[in-house]
Amino acid sequence: MPMPALRRAIAATSALAGALTLGLTAAPAQAATLNYAALGDSYSAASGVLPVDTSNLICLRSTANYPHVIADRTGARLTDVTCGAARTKDFTGSQYPGVAPQADAVGADTDLVTLTIGGNDNGTFISAMLACGSAGILTAGQGSPCKDIYGSSFDDAIDAHTYPALKSALSSVRAKAPGARVAVLGYPWITPAQADPSCFAQLPIASGDVPYLHALQAHLDAVVQRAAEETGATYVDFAQASEGHDACQAEGTRWIEPLLFGTNIVPVHPNALGEQRMAERTMSVLGLD
Repeated sequence: MPMPALRRAIAATSALAGALTLGLTAAPAQAATLNYAALGDSYSAASGVLPVDTSNLICLRSTANYPHVIADRTGARLTDVTCGAARTKDFTGSQYPGVAPQADAVGADTDLVTLTIGGNDNGTFISAMLACGSAGILTAGQGSPCKDIYGSSFDDAIDAHTYPALKSALSSVRAKAPGARVAVLGYPWITPAQADPSCFAQLPIASGDVPYLHALQAHLDAVVQRAAEETGATYVDFAQASEGHDACQAEGTRWIEPLLFGTNIVPVHPNALGEQRMAERTMSVLGLD
């Protein structure tokens, strides 16, 4: 081969090799799979939503809960220990025989933790809903019998007991997984801000007690937010996102099922749509969408 042609061939080969090397170097590295631990109560477990997770029937956990939605959409490796009726103490102690403390599911290799917790402490949700529902039926929806009887007792218990218990539970998670991103979700609205007379058959709360319960939930969410921020967690706020999706709304719009005549076997809990929206909101806040 003549010398000029040889030089051109060598130059072309070098350029091609350089281009291939550059291309290989510039190729993005495959993202590592997230190690994801889902903790929390029935709002995290999606108690009442089908299909049921048959691996642990006592916790009434659904495979359509928001942790599964997040894991499916992000490709995360999910460890789901959410459990219906869980309280903050169940993060460090066994909730049921054979059920390990929830914080045992997180460790040094955990990348992401999500949870809802606090609503069952002091019986805040179940006690308030049953008490106000019973009182509302007795007064045919008139007045504020629940507020008149219980006053600030539910709020006082949240401040005195739920708040410190939340900080302790979240601190235990942080200690087990110091490098993880921890997302603490607020509770979507159960009741509207003001009474809706057409909703009484499904949610038999007296007209004056609807704003009372709404304010109670707002107080609990504010305490959850405070505890989350003070322990280095990210709070996922649903105050605005769940507005207009409470238990008094029509099927297909509501995220929370009513006390009566709902579609879930567990009333006053998120339905499948609610769990999906909780997942989407959480992914948006965390930048995972």
